[in-house]
Order: sequence, then C-alpha cells, then structure tokens
Amino acid sequence: MGDFTRTLIAAGFGGQGVLMLGQLVAHAAMRDGHNVAWIPSYGPEMRGGTANCCVIVSDEEIGSPLVSIADILVAMNKPSVLKFEPKLKSNGILLYDEDLASYEGARSDVTVVPVPASSIARELGDARIANIVVLGVLAELSDIATVESCEIVVREVLGKKKAALAELNLRAFARGRELAKEVYVG
Repeated sequence: MGDFTRTLIAAGFGGQGVLMLGQLVAHAAMRDGHNVAWIPSYGPEMRGGTANCCVIVSDEEIGSPLVSIADILVAMNKPSVLKFEPKLKSNGILLYDEDLASYEGARSDVTVVPVPASSIARELGDARIANIVVLGVLAELSDIATVESCEIVVREVLGKKKAALAELNLRAFARGRELAKEVYVG
C-alpha cells in the first residue's frame, strides 16, 4: 500500500452535522482498508456552539490523533473558515458551505471549493442534510475515502432508523457528487 496518509478537519456550528461527516469519512476509509482516527471537539454550547473533528486516514499506525496541519478543511460556517484555514497545508482543499461562509483569503496554494450545500439541502427537502451534500463533493474531489465506500456508509449508518431518510441522504450525496463533476472536475 505505501505511505498513504490524509488528514481532514471538519468544522461548523453544533447541529450542522460536522461530527457525523467526519464519522462517515472515517467509516468509509476503514471500509477501504485504512487505519483511522476520529477525534471530536465541542465548543461550550453544543447546538449553536462550534464543533469540529479531526480525521486521520493512514496505511501506517496512527501515533497521534491530533491534526496540526490538514489536507482537507470542510468549513460549514464563516468562523470555521477563519479559524482553521491557517491549518490547511499547501495543495490542500478548502471546501465550505457558500450559503453560510465566504473565503476572501489570498492563498493561491490551495484548491478553494465553495458549495451551496444549504441551498441544495433545502431544495431536496431537509436543511439538515447539507453535510451529506458536502460529503458527496468531498468524495468526488479527494482520495481520503472511495466514493463507493462513502455511499455504502451513508446507506448503512444513516439508513438504520428510517428507510426514507436513507433515500434522502443518498440523493444529497449524489447531488454533491454531480456538482463536483460539473463544476470542479475536468
């Protein structure tokens, strides 16, 4: 396998599903046969406070689960863009919900990916699935986990309670992938 290692920071307000997004990436990467660490971090107030998590995916044993510099930053709000953008490594991906954040940074060494995640989620019928739209974009644009494993994990993890929710989440994932292909690939 070699020395494959990818790091992700996902951040946003509590209740936006950033911890779930990190868990889904971690589960998918495990399905792909990698070692994984997932560490959540909460602000003082859960809902409305800030939440973030770090995910490390590697072929090697993971010594420290802390991410000081990330390959990928997913920011679901403006404070998260501002706080974590300095931790994004050169040639990294900054993926953010452009309905709730913007990026005026001057870095030309990162790929900036604005996604209208909240708008798409509302269009699909549930504002809470913006994180799954973002997961679809992330799966298409990065190699942290395969698209196939992400899709299986969305079905398995988010379909446990209600089949209807599984379908909605799969539609959100597919929309994210389509957007990535239309706008950012090729």
